Amino acid sequence: MSPYDPSAFPPFAVTVDLVVLTVRRHALCALAVRRGESPFQGRWALPGGFVRDDEDLTAAAARELSEETGLHAHDPDAPAQDHGAHLEQLATYGDPGRDPRMRVVSVAHLALAPDLPAPRAGGDAHSARWAPVEALLNRSGYGREGEQAEPLAFDHARILADGVERARSKIEYSSLATAFCPPEFTVGELRRVYEAVWGVALDPRNFHRKVTGTPGFLVPTGGTTTRQGGRPAQLFRAGGATLLNPPMLRPEV
Repeated sequence: MSPYDPSAFPPFAVTVDLVVLTVRRHALCALAVRRGESPFQGRWALPGGFVRDDEDLTAAAARELSEETGLHAHDPDAPAQDHGAHLEQLATYGDPGRDPRMRVVSVAHLALAPDLPAPRAGGDAHSARWAPVEALLNRSGYGREGEQAEPLAFDHARILADGVERARSKIEYSSLATAFCPPEFTVGELRRVYEAVWGVALDPRNFHRKVTGTPGFLVPTGGTTTRQGGRPAQLFRAGGATLLNPPMLRPEV
Protein backbone atom coordinates (compact mmCIF):
# COMPACT_ATOMS: atom_id res chain seq x y z
CA MET A 1 0.00 0.00 0.00
CA SER A 2 1.43 3.39 -1.02
CA PRO A 3 2.13 5.89 1.79
CA TYR A 4 -0.35 8.67 2.48
CA ASP A 5 0.56 11.84 0.58
CA PRO A 6 -1.34 14.90 1.90
CA SER A 7 -0.26 16.96 -1.11
CA ALA A 8 -2.39 14.71 -3.30
CA PHE A 9 -5.51 16.26 -1.81
CA PRO A 10 -6.67 19.85 -2.32
CA PRO A 11 -6.30 22.04 0.78
CA PHE A 12 -9.30 23.69 2.36
CA ALA A 13 -9.99 25.81 5.42
CA VAL A 14 -12.56 25.52 8.19
CA THR A 15 -14.40 28.50 9.67
CA VAL A 16 -17.09 29.02 12.29
CA ASP A 17 -19.95 31.43 11.66
CA LEU A 18 -22.25 32.62 14.42
CA VAL A 19 -25.97 33.28 14.35
CA VAL A 20 -26.23 35.34 17.55
CA LEU A 21 -29.86 36.05 18.41
CA THR A 22 -31.34 38.24 21.11
CA VAL A 23 -34.61 40.08 21.73
CA ARG A 24 -34.32 43.87 21.66
CA ARG A 25 -37.28 46.23 21.81
CA HIS A 26 -39.65 43.24 21.45
CA ALA A 27 -38.05 42.16 18.15
CA LEU A 28 -35.85 39.18 17.31
CA CYS A 29 -32.46 40.59 16.35
CA ALA A 30 -29.22 39.11 15.06
CA LEU A 31 -25.67 40.36 15.35
CA ALA A 32 -24.36 41.67 12.02
CA VAL A 33 -20.86 42.93 11.27
CA ARG A 34 -19.66 45.05 8.39
CA ARG A 35 -16.65 43.39 6.81
CA GLY A 36 -13.48 45.45 6.92
CA GLU A 37 -11.49 43.27 4.53
CA SER A 38 -11.89 41.45 1.24
CA PRO A 39 -13.80 39.50 0.13
CA PHE A 40 -17.09 41.40 0.35
CA GLN A 41 -15.42 44.40 1.99
CA GLY A 42 -18.05 46.82 3.27
CA ARG A 43 -20.86 44.22 3.14
CA TRP A 44 -22.78 43.08 6.19
CA ALA A 45 -22.19 39.53 7.37
CA LEU A 46 -22.50 37.20 10.32
CA PRO A 47 -19.62 37.24 12.82
CA GLY A 48 -17.12 34.41 12.56
CA GLY A 49 -13.61 33.45 11.59
CA PHE A 50 -11.12 30.73 10.79
CA VAL A 51 -10.57 27.83 13.17
CA ARG A 52 -7.06 27.89 14.61
CA ASP A 53 -4.70 24.92 14.43
CA ASP A 54 -4.99 24.19 18.16
CA GLU A 55 -8.80 24.60 18.44
CA ASP A 56 -11.72 22.28 18.18
CA LEU A 57 -14.94 23.66 16.71
CA THR A 58 -16.66 24.42 19.99
CA ALA A 59 -13.64 26.31 21.29
CA ALA A 60 -13.41 28.32 18.07
CA ALA A 61 -17.09 29.25 18.23
CA ALA A 62 -16.80 30.21 21.90
CA ARG A 63 -13.74 32.36 21.16
CA GLU A 64 -15.47 34.18 18.31
CA LEU A 65 -18.54 34.72 20.50
CA SER A 66 -16.37 36.22 23.24
CA GLU A 67 -14.46 38.45 20.81
CA GLU A 68 -17.63 39.77 19.15
CA THR A 69 -19.96 40.09 22.15
CA GLY A 70 -17.93 39.67 25.36
CA LEU A 71 -20.16 36.71 26.27
CA HIS A 72 -18.97 33.33 27.45
CA ALA A 73 -20.75 30.21 26.29
CA HIS A 74 -22.61 27.75 28.49
CA ASP A 75 -23.18 24.04 28.14
CA PRO A 76 -25.44 23.63 25.08
CA ASP A 77 -27.72 21.30 27.06
CA ALA A 78 -28.34 23.90 29.79
CA PRO A 79 -30.29 27.17 29.72
CA ALA A 80 -28.19 30.34 29.64
CA GLN A 81 -27.28 31.94 32.93
CA ASP A 82 -26.45 35.54 33.82
CA HIS A 83 -23.87 37.18 31.54
CA GLY A 84 -23.68 34.15 29.29
CA ALA A 85 -25.13 32.61 26.17
CA HIS A 86 -26.55 29.32 25.02
CA LEU A 87 -24.33 28.02 22.21
CA GLU A 88 -25.02 25.02 20.00
CA GLN A 89 -23.85 23.73 16.63
CA LEU A 90 -26.30 24.59 13.86
CA ALA A 91 -25.19 23.06 10.54
CA THR A 92 -22.24 22.69 8.16
CA TYR A 93 -21.99 24.59 4.87
CA GLY A 94 -19.55 23.42 2.23
CA ASP A 95 -20.59 24.64 -1.22
CA PRO A 96 -17.34 24.79 -3.23
CA GLY A 97 -18.04 28.36 -4.38
CA ARG A 98 -19.23 29.83 -1.07
CA ASP A 99 -15.94 31.69 -0.47
CA PRO A 100 -14.01 33.26 -3.39
CA ARG A 101 -10.66 32.92 -1.58
CA MET A 102 -10.43 29.14 -1.47
CA ARG A 103 -12.44 26.07 -0.54
CA VAL A 104 -13.86 26.93 2.89
CA VAL A 105 -16.18 24.76 4.95
CA SER A 106 -18.11 26.62 7.65
CA VAL A 107 -19.54 25.02 10.77
CA ALA A 108 -22.24 27.45 11.87
CA HIS A 109 -23.28 27.83 15.50
CA LEU A 110 -26.40 29.31 17.07
CA ALA A 111 -26.02 31.53 20.13
CA LEU A 112 -28.93 32.86 22.20
CA ALA A 113 -28.75 35.37 25.03
CA PRO A 114 -30.94 37.88 26.88
CA ASP A 115 -31.22 41.52 25.77
CA LEU A 116 -27.62 42.35 24.96
CA PRO A 117 -25.82 45.70 24.94
CA ALA A 118 -24.50 47.38 21.83
CA PRO A 119 -21.87 45.05 20.31
CA ARG A 120 -18.23 45.87 19.83
CA ALA A 121 -16.54 45.24 16.51
CA GLY A 122 -13.52 42.96 16.55
CA GLY A 123 -11.27 41.02 14.20
CA ASP A 124 -11.83 42.09 10.60
CA ALA A 125 -15.22 43.61 11.41
CA HIS A 126 -15.35 47.33 10.60
CA SER A 127 -18.49 47.83 12.65
CA ALA A 128 -21.13 45.71 14.34
CA ARG A 129 -24.79 46.16 15.21
CA TRP A 130 -27.96 44.39 16.22
CA ALA A 131 -30.50 44.30 13.39
CA PRO A 132 -33.99 42.77 13.17
CA VAL A 133 -33.78 39.42 11.44
CA GLU A 134 -36.62 40.37 9.10
CA ALA A 135 -34.54 43.29 7.82
CA LEU A 136 -31.40 41.17 7.42
CA LEU A 137 -33.35 38.54 5.48
CA ASN A 138 -35.12 41.03 3.19
CA ARG A 139 -35.08 39.79 -0.40
CA SER A 140 -33.59 43.07 -1.62
CA GLY A 141 -30.74 42.88 0.87
CA TYR A 142 -29.80 44.83 3.97
CA GLY A 143 -28.36 48.29 4.52
CA ARG A 144 -28.51 50.94 7.20
CA GLU A 145 -30.36 54.21 6.55
CA GLY A 146 -28.85 55.96 3.56
CA GLU A 147 -27.01 52.84 2.40
CA GLN A 148 -27.67 50.79 -0.69
CA ALA A 149 -29.20 47.46 0.34
CA GLU A 150 -27.06 44.45 -0.52
CA PRO A 151 -27.36 40.76 0.30
CA LEU A 152 -25.37 39.48 3.26
CA ALA A 153 -21.85 38.34 2.39
CA PHE A 154 -21.06 34.73 1.45
CA ASP A 155 -24.05 32.43 2.09
CA HIS A 156 -24.83 34.12 5.38
CA ALA A 157 -28.47 34.84 4.51
CA ARG A 158 -29.06 31.10 4.24
CA ILE A 159 -27.19 30.43 7.48
CA LEU A 160 -29.15 33.14 9.29
CA ALA A 161 -32.47 31.82 7.98
CA ASP A 162 -31.54 28.32 9.15
CA GLY A 163 -30.57 29.64 12.59
CA VAL A 164 -33.80 31.59 13.00
CA GLU A 165 -35.89 28.57 12.01
CA ARG A 166 -33.92 26.40 14.46
CA ALA A 167 -34.76 28.84 17.26
CA ARG A 168 -38.41 29.10 16.22
CA SER A 169 -38.94 25.35 16.09
CA LYS A 170 -36.86 24.48 19.14
CA ILE A 171 -38.75 26.73 21.56
CA GLU A 172 -41.85 24.70 20.72
CA TYR A 173 -40.59 21.55 22.43
CA SER A 174 -37.70 22.69 24.65
CA SER A 175 -37.05 25.26 27.37
CA LEU A 176 -34.73 27.17 25.04
CA ALA A 177 -36.90 30.32 25.18
CA THR A 178 -35.60 30.91 28.71
CA ALA A 179 -32.14 31.48 27.19
CA PHE A 180 -33.49 34.84 25.96
CA CYS A 181 -34.50 35.80 29.52
CA PRO A 182 -32.55 37.05 32.53
CA PRO A 183 -32.07 34.55 35.39
CA GLU A 184 -35.34 35.72 36.97
CA PHE A 185 -38.23 36.74 34.73
CA THR A 186 -41.98 37.11 34.62
CA VAL A 187 -44.41 35.09 32.54
CA GLY A 188 -45.13 38.27 30.58
CA GLU A 189 -41.45 38.68 29.72
CA LEU A 190 -41.26 35.05 28.59
CA ARG A 191 -44.40 35.52 26.49
CA ARG A 192 -42.81 38.49 24.72
CA VAL A 193 -39.84 36.26 23.85
CA TYR A 194 -42.16 33.75 22.18
CA GLU A 195 -43.97 36.57 20.39
CA ALA A 196 -40.71 38.09 19.13
CA VAL A 197 -39.21 34.79 17.96
CA TRP A 198 -42.40 33.52 16.33
CA GLY A 199 -43.57 36.93 15.12
CA VAL A 200 -47.12 36.44 16.42
CA ALA A 201 -49.28 37.78 19.25
CA LEU A 202 -50.24 35.28 21.96
CA ASP A 203 -53.19 35.31 24.34
CA PRO A 204 -51.73 36.21 27.76
CA ARG A 205 -54.10 34.03 29.81
CA ASN A 206 -53.67 30.93 27.67
CA PHE A 207 -49.91 31.39 27.62
CA HIS A 208 -49.75 31.79 31.41
CA ARG A 209 -51.82 28.65 31.89
CA LYS A 210 -49.64 26.61 29.52
CA VAL A 211 -46.21 27.61 30.82
CA THR A 212 -47.11 27.39 34.50
CA GLY A 213 -48.87 24.07 33.93
CA THR A 214 -45.98 22.41 32.07
CA PRO A 215 -44.01 20.27 34.55
CA GLY A 216 -40.44 21.44 35.12
CA PHE A 217 -40.66 24.45 32.81
CA LEU A 218 -40.80 27.30 35.35
CA VAL A 219 -40.01 27.48 39.05
CA PRO A 220 -41.33 30.35 41.22
CA THR A 221 -38.54 32.29 42.92
CA GLY A 222 -40.81 33.67 45.63
CA GLY A 223 -40.16 37.24 44.50
CA THR A 224 -42.10 39.81 42.52
CA THR A 225 -41.24 42.78 40.33
CA THR A 226 -42.91 45.97 39.13
CA ARG A 227 -40.45 46.61 36.28
CA GLN A 228 -43.27 46.05 33.78
CA GLY A 229 -45.45 48.63 35.52
CA GLY A 230 -48.78 47.99 37.13
CA ARG A 231 -49.28 45.36 39.81
CA PRO A 232 -46.34 43.30 41.09
CA ALA A 233 -45.71 40.29 38.84
CA GLN A 234 -44.45 36.95 40.08
CA LEU A 235 -40.84 36.06 39.22
CA PHE A 236 -39.78 32.67 37.88
CA ARG A 237 -36.57 30.95 36.87
CA ALA A 238 -36.00 28.17 34.37
CA GLY A 239 -36.87 24.72 35.73
CA GLY A 240 -34.95 21.54 35.16
CA ALA A 241 -36.96 20.34 32.18
CA THR A 242 -35.19 20.47 28.82
CA LEU A 243 -38.12 18.99 26.87
CA LEU A 244 -41.64 20.35 27.21
CA ASN A 245 -44.55 17.95 27.48
CA PRO A 246 -46.94 19.01 26.11
CA PRO A 247 -45.03 21.22 23.65
CA MET A 248 -45.76 24.91 23.03
CA LEU A 249 -47.02 24.67 19.47
CA ARG A 250 -46.44 27.62 17.17
CA PRO A 251 -49.73 29.24 16.08
CA GLU A 252 -50.71 28.95 12.44
CA VAL A 253 -50.17 32.29 10.66
